[in-house]
Amino acid sequence: MPNSIIDRFSRLKALQPPSRNRSAQEPGDPHLASIGFTTVVPEGSRRLAQLLEAETVSNQHGEHLALRRWFSEPTECEPGAAALRLLAPGAPEEVADPRNWLFLDTETTGIMGGTGTYAFLVGIAWWGGGGFEIEQFFMRDHSEEHSVLAALAERMAERPVLVTFNGKSFDWPLLETRYRMTRSIRAPVFRAHLDFLHPARNLWRLRIGSVRLAELERHILGWKREGDVNSQMIPQFYFDFLRGDSPEPLVPVFYHNQMDLRGLAGLSVRVLSLLADPGASETTALELFGVSRICERRGESIRARKLYEQSLAGDLPPATDRAARRSLALLAKRQGDFSLAANLWESILGNSREGFEAYEQLAIHFERRAREPHRAAATTRAALCELRRAGKLGVIAAAEYRRKRVRFESRLARLERKAGHSLLEAMDAESRCAPSESNQER
Repeated sequence: MPNSIIDRFSRLKALQPPSRNRSAQEPGDPHLASIGFTTVVPEGSRRLAQLLEAETVSNQHGEHLALRRWFSEPTECEPGAAALRLLAPGAPEEVADPRNWLFLDTETTGIMGGTGTYAFLVGIAWWGGGGFEIEQFFMRDHSEEHSVLAALAERMAERPVLVTFNGKSFDWPLLETRYRMTRSIRAPVFRAHLDFLHPARNLWRLRIGSVRLAELERHILGWKREGDVNSQMIPQFYFDFLRGDSPEPLVPVFYHNQMDLRGLAGLSVRVLSLLADPGASETTALELFGVSRICERRGESIRARKLYEQSLAGDLPPATDRAARRSLALLAKRQGDFSLAANLWESILGNSREGFEAYEQLAIHFERRAREPHRAAATTRAALCELRRAGKLGVIAAAEYRRKRVRFESRLARLERKAGHSLLEAMDAESRCAPSESNQER
């Protein structure tokens, strides 16, 4: 049997409910046992609590390990109306008060997905007590899941705005599934869910490539994690703990979860400040471009156009510069500023995705707006020449090459008829382009 399959079965076995006569494990709360609960936790649970300075807490569903920490940073933000309009249009008024926010991050077993994945550590945080408070719920065994979920539901009832990083796609759907699996604990209902993954992608992916939270902390917030754990190893550390191994490797996992929560809060402050005042002196051209895209998607086209222009005045990388010019040209066209749109299209002609779109848009402009079919035909011929060069150089996929060629040839044939030229002249013009390509290759 392959090692990967054996490892998967061993992980599943670690999650099985504990046997009640496993003498190698530590008993739980004697009070719970007296009222009908039998809790058997892995060997080393008491040592883990000592290392973390955590405590065992109980509720009507059982017990679990809990830990609370207080940090002076990040400090509370005051989200402005303009920023919230971009971040969460139509959100209820509770979103405007950061004291209603509850940050959430989970550490999971990460196997198979769906009902086979457990959130064994749930971290939540909020602004309060003059700082940033973090509380973590840890299930020392799978039998403590109900207790953890009940504690989380109680905290979520106190703050109705959920704040996550990719929580809409991962953390919260996973927890909803776990609540349904209990058949006894109803999933909490929140008033709004703010997920900062997508704003972070718009603002910083072009700059740093990765939008992993640790990378954003380092490059955007200027934070450097010390002694952080490899997130890919976290599930294995938990399974080893369940099987009776030393609890020490789990200590950095708690720290990792705390840093994720602090990083999420710090990132939320940075995102909101950018959305509220993108013209601040420390804002980079790439960040201006990112805010421009967010504004455009939210329908704030006037603000988006202004920010695109500001980003182009900065130092954008060539590919992003082309993308910004394309976006600004489309906005100008929709707003009736055809002269600006044409100038922008002319500035990005070439064998890129934006460049070929620029050829097509210029041909449309010359034909329909300027009423100059000869110029439209000449622009289309130039596009076909550039397309052939791109095909020879292998910088365009074959399927995309064929699709664009059909489009440009169909447009050229129609323009030739409209301009009174013969199709033979168009083919001659294309043949005159071919030798120059060969010469260029030589």
